[in-house]
Amino acid sequence: MSLEPQVGTTDPHSHNTEPSHSRWKRVLKWLLLISVVVVVIVLTWRHFHPADAASAGKGQGKRGGFGGANQVMPVQATTLISGDLHIFIDALGSVVPKSSVTVHPRVDGELISVNFTEGQVVKKGDLLMQIDPRPYQVVLTQAQGQLAKDSATLASAEQDLIRYQSLIKTGSVSQQQLDQQIALVNQYKGVLKSDQGQVDAANLNLSYCRVTAPVGGKLGLRQVDPGNIVHASDANGVVVINQFEPIDVTYSIPEDRVQSVLKQVNAGNVLQVTAFDRAQKNVLDTGKLKSLDNQIDATTGTLKFKAEFANQANNLFPNQFVNVRMLVETQHDVTLLPSAAIQRGVKGTYVYVVNADSTVTARTVTLGAVDGDNTAVLSGVNAGERVVFDGADKLKDGGKVKVIDPKVAAALTEPSSGAHQGHRRHRTAS
Repeated sequence: MSLEPQVGTTDPHSHNTEPSHSRWKRVLKWLLLISVVVVVIVLTWRHFHPADAASAGKGQGKRGGFGGANQVMPVQATTLISGDLHIFIDALGSVVPKSSVTVHPRVDGELISVNFTEGQVVKKGDLLMQIDPRPYQVVLTQAQGQLAKDSATLASAEQDLIRYQSLIKTGSVSQQQLDQQIALVNQYKGVLKSDQGQVDAANLNLSYCRVTAPVGGKLGLRQVDPGNIVHASDANGVVVINQFEPIDVTYSIPEDRVQSVLKQVNAGNVLQVTAFDRAQKNVLDTGKLKSLDNQIDATTGTLKFKAEFANQANNLFPNQFVNVRMLVETQHDVTLLPSAAIQRGVKGTYVYVVNADSTVTARTVTLGAVDGDNTAVLSGVNAGERVVFDGADKLKDGGKVKVIDPKVAAALTEPSSGAHQGHRRHRTAS
């Protein structure tokens, strides 16, 4: 047996199965391969993003980079002015006619003619339709005949009463006969009044054969055609009249805004109300606040208001939904601040004021009412000062700024967007 160690044999007590220099060679190969991949990726990215690579190389232009504290930031600013601020309340309203009447016939009969066209504007008392009057003319004739008969009977009884009154003096008739004749005359007078009532009733029913407009307004669609038998008990009636000029709009506002309205109403001020279309772009009509309800709806926490509109152009229709804007108050000579300039942070509400040395100061402000893009400033800034309304998100207190014109700012954004599109086209072509 040879006592020399055999090549390739390992120590049974050792866990390494390969020499250490082999392991280091493998590690160096992997490191070299990874380095090559990284270099290829960087070169490829620089090839397709030259503008981004250049900006990344500078590393100074954005906030947070080296030297960012001294970077001059381009902003847009405006000079504050004093003016009028209108305080509005917006609500969703529903158009209701000033009066809406469903025309019903007062008597039954055949409808022989219709004297209107659908959609026609009529005045109060205009003839709408005619019911066959002949049956009611017959009843009137009968009542008049009965009245004439009873009138003759009463006249005869009154003549007898005159004779009895002269004969009672000579004792030719008794007092009882005279009293009976007086009672008979009074009885005939009662019958005559009843007959007169029958005549008046027949005349009234005959007048009801002419169906007239109870109110003025615009007619709707006809519900009954000529030739049909109409009844006073018909549920749908024959036509609906809605008053369009003027017309009302009802709307509700939250209860926490009611006091500002009551303050103006109690002072005798007339509040202007404007009705807009669904998109709030077109003005349908302008009116005024007419009345308000006497209780707040506990379910919705709102109070109902009613405004009156002349509606001469007939832009408002009953049951139409409109957007309502009510002018509650106009504040005069207040400092107007663009809402875009308002910043909110830990320190509260503030704006950046541009100083004479082209630096900005973060100044806390107290805001008031809002009117569209303008907000009233109660304290913090005054009219004549310049505030930043675009680019404020990159500013800090004391930073340097350069105020640019909005047209210049728009022009500066166009090349960058075009270059971005060029890069995208280049990438697609590649």
